[in-house]
Amino acid sequence: MKKQLPALAALAFITACASRPPVPDDAGGEAFVIERDLAGAHVARGEFKSITGVHRTFTAQLTGTWDGETFTLVEDFVYDDGEKDTKTWKLERIAPGEYSGTREDVVGTARGYQDGRAFRLEYDIVLPSDNGKGRKVRFRDVLAHDGNGRVLNTATVGWFGLRVGSVSLVMEPAAE
Repeated sequence: MKKQLPALAALAFITACASRPPVPDDAGGEAFVIERDLAGAHVARGEFKSITGVHRTFTAQLTGTWDGETFTLVEDFVYDDGEKDTKTWKLERIAPGEYSGTREDVVGTARGYQDGRAFRLEYDIVLPSDNGKGRKVRFRDVLAHDGNGRVLNTATVGWFGLRVGSVSLVMEPAAE
């Protein structure tokens, strides 16, 4: 049994690290429905942190539209170091509460789905690297209301089942 303890401990650690993020403690209100709750203009403020010490804050202008089948979300990012980037999500409803999605940097297809009051989005991207090859990682996002008119988005970033980073942001309707 003593020889099995390190292996069991490692398995428990990897399983915990690779798990989906929980619904935020301060989430409240009604269920988050992406095509309703991110339609129109929103402002997001957030940060990315990695276990390597990378820490980037950003602001994003979001514009969401729903055509009855596909939700399109244009994200215009400005990072704390001045870098700018634009990404466009296309999330197609494939069944009630289930979505299939694409974005410029997503490898394959993203999966979105209702999970109680939260909306979850899971996808793979290749993060850029100094050697030009990049590193494929898995994002697991959870979006929920905070009860005060804002949307909370937390995400884990995983690589081979280990948590290597996180993203957290708060979205609110843009001032008119």
